[in-house]
Amino acid sequence: MALPRSERRRRPPPALAAAALLLCATGAAPGGAPAAFDPARSDPRAIAVADLVLQALGGRQAWEQTRFIHFAFVVQKGEKRLAERTHLWDRWSGRLRYENVDRDGRPFVALLNVDTRQGSVHKDGAALPDAAAKPLLDQAYEAWINDTYWLLMPYKMKDPGVRLAYAGEVTENGVVYDRVELTFDGVGLTPRDRYWAYVNRATHLMDRWSYVLQDDPPGREPTVWDWKGWTLCGRILLSPEKVSERREQTIRILHPVLEVYEALPDVYFARPDPLPDRLASPGRA
Repeated sequence: MALPRSERRRRPPPALAAAALLLCATGAAPGGAPAAFDPARSDPRAIAVADLVLQALGGRQAWEQTRFIHFAFVVQKGEKRLAERTHLWDRWSGRLRYENVDRDGRPFVALLNVDTRQGSVHKDGAALPDAAAKPLLDQAYEAWINDTYWLLMPYKMKDPGVRLAYAGEVTENGVVYDRVELTFDGVGLTPRDRYWAYVNRATHLMDRWSYVLQDDPPGREPTVWDWKGWTLCGRILLSPEKVSERREQTIRILHPVLEVYEALPDVYFARPDPLPDRLASPGRA
């Protein structure tokens, strides 16, 4: 199965700011971005580690056959929730149902296609005029870029425009990690971002990532997050919790809703009516 268009166009987004946890600049790759991963521009050892990661997560076939992902994205600092939103995403078609609240705390539902960025926004069951819908559609698209990367980064180590370099072996608390550096070639608005994946040599799962963003102050130490609780959803593994310890405070990215489905009714992407508690019987991806 070919990579869905909505994934070929994407770039890894910057992380959320530590205090306000707002989306930074994000965007689709420019027209000149690579159409496929180029192994000639990456370290063979790093590629081998990335392949082991994908196999440990369920394998390429299971990932390519994964269609519908329903997940919540929650940012929690200490005991305070700073953000909470949900996505229902059809990976194959690019359809997205995004639910959040506006600045006044009013719930809204955005129904769009992430390939075209076109769609509608609904409050209290009524569609908003185009001018009022546009900023919320933009928010939905940018949140999708950010939130899906936080959820799915280990699956995307060989995306178009990614360069992989083996950054050495690291041992922490008796655990040996293979560290893989990700940089980006002509992808997105911040191509000088750098990420490091810490791959557990025993399990081949990514236990941690760190990053330095291109707009970070010179000399800044990488920001570190632990990826916890890898859980089987359909046929693939997903991490429902990411944790970062900063200045004696704990920041968490949580996915309290995390489901994979084989088939769902089209109406979920076409109408803003509330979703049922159980969308369907979670299927094997």
